[in-house]
Amino acid sequence: MPASVVQLPLKTGGVPARQRSEGRVRIAAVAFGAVTRLADLAEGGALRARLPRGGAGLEAVIVNTAGGVACGDAFSIAATAGPGAHLTLATPAAEKVYRSDGPVAEIDVRLSAEAGARLEWLPQETILFDRARLRRRYQVDVAADATFLSFEGLMLGRLAHGDAMGQGHLEDHWRVRREGALVFADALRLTGDVADLLARRAVAAGNRALATLLYVAPDAESRIEEARGLLEGGQCAAGASAWNGLLCVRWLGPDIETLRRDASSFLMGFRGHPLPRVWAT
Repeated sequence: MPASVVQLPLKTGGVPARQRSEGRVRIAAVAFGAVTRLADLAEGGALRARLPRGGAGLEAVIVNTAGGVACGDAFSIAATAGPGAHLTLATPAAEKVYRSDGPVAEIDVRLSAEAGARLEWLPQETILFDRARLRRRYQVDVAADATFLSFEGLMLGRLAHGDAMGQGHLEDHWRVRREGALVFADALRLTGDVADLLARRAVAAGNRALATLLYVAPDAESRIEEARGLLEGGQCAAGASAWNGLLCVRWLGPDIETLRRDASSFLMGFRGHPLPRVWAT
């Protein structure tokens, strides 16, 4: 039965304590010849995985039935693409992180691409409201001959609704290992007066939308010129670099719509096939 909301005991004085949402998803895919099938699926709390038919390999859509992320929520996602399997993970819409009066929401993501596998992490953007507080951690393990592709977009505030993110807290931690060796370590931390930080020329020059693409594969470094060519003509500030058997692309834009157009065009060209269908709904 769904258990997306946990009712905490009453605080002193009879005032109800905050409700917390928790969610867990674990999914694994295996290859049977050229076909990828579901091998394992476990769900708990507010997270669910749906498996639409069609597309390349096995596509899983991670759904947060809580309707967003709020103060003190905790979510975890674990996904494994077994030897030779092709697994793509996406979300049905932008994830919204709402205002917090103190506690930090936690999201933990663990991804593994085994020998000859292809694993793609392609959620839609995350939108942080004013005074949102979020900490995310990503642990990725990639076999020597496997392929891993991720895209993460962030919008700090909802400019289309006139809601800017002033105060808040954001932490993003990435650790990617290939054959057990650390090849990518990245951390982003914005805390306090986020609006002031973003206004600084050396930080974001007033832009509010940012995104990072990471590609880890045997051919990653050889695709750097292709990646730079696909970035030409975009409206966002963007750049690509390659090292350690990986390729990294970053975007910085004034709003999520502009960034999404640029990134979608890049992803379709770079992947060589359409984005997950939920991106178009």
